[in-house]
Amino acid sequence: MGNLQKEKPLEVDQKGKFNRQKNSFTTPFGSNVGDLPVEVGRYRLLWSPVCPWAHRTVIVRRILGLEDVISLGTASPMRPNIPRVDWEFSLDEGGLDPVLGVQYISEVYVNADPEYTGRPTVPAIVDIQEKKVVNNDYFRLTNYLETAWAPFHKENAPDLYPEHLRAEIDELSDGIFHNVNNGVYKCGFARSQEAYEEAYDSLFNYLDQLEERLSTKRFLFGDYITDTDVRLYATLARFDVAYYSAFKANRNMIVDFPNLWGYLRDLYQTPGFGDTTDFEAIKVHYHLSNHIASDDQKSKNILPKGPDTSTLNTPHGREALSGKEEKFLIPQK
Repeated sequence: MGNLQKEKPLEVDQKGKFNRQKNSFTTPFGSNVGDLPVEVGRYRLLWSPVCPWAHRTVIVRRILGLEDVISLGTASPMRPNIPRVDWEFSLDEGGLDPVLGVQYISEVYVNADPEYTGRPTVPAIVDIQEKKVVNNDYFRLTNYLETAWAPFHKENAPDLYPEHLRAEIDELSDGIFHNVNNGVYKCGFARSQEAYEEAYDSLFNYLDQLEERLSTKRFLFGDYITDTDVRLYATLARFDVAYYSAFKANRNMIVDFPNLWGYLRDLYQTPGFGDTTDFEAIKVHYHLSNHIASDDQKSKNILPKGPDTSTLNTPHGREALSGKEEKFLIPQK
């Protein structure tokens, strides 16, 4: 498989801090010279339901009605038992993605760059004809779906990235990424007590700020869901079932934050969010996968029974903050 990593890359600095690898395929979608062309049926989105970065892309794809425009390939929540970090299509018949005919996601990375040395990550947008990954920029991918792919949005698709709020959305999303989305990984993959405690404090200090922000706003920017809510949801949904224990992010569970807990239930009960959330896969991945779970073989083979995720369907009362039932801003034609 070319120069791919043969074992889990630590991505840890000398102080024990986790530093996530940079994305390698970042050419934007658009109509400018050099952009990736926006075409129906040309691309396949590869994901695994366990990955928060991939999940938020799938949420936006569904909300905007792009499911018949960009196809979806699903990798197993378990890493393959081979001496490298990868994602495998073991859930599909014959162990191959039915459209691309590949067994491992690494194959489309090597097809794109035979010298690729990083981890093959999801989400990955693949050119179906060439079987090459063309974009794995999880940080900007939802924004491309919201803007460059607008000609193919369903009728009356919501505006998740309103132009007049983009600077503010980007700023808040950046803070959420460093302190919460990636913050839980900084806790879980820290290799020193100092690095862990620094990440832990940043994570919960920021969650406290968000708890306060959501005391007066139904969603992060007021009455309607935006791209930033999608980004935060992907971490909050995994927090109590995975990060709290597996990543030692254990000052509080989300259920202990009155506003964040109500906010999470509000989003979970929104089409596109809860119906794309697979808690069984998430628990299997974070608690049983070799690259994440404890080195203690006895504990690694036990899947936690709790928490009770059915409580996400209980009434949340968040509509009182907006005075309306609707959650999406529909752009005026």
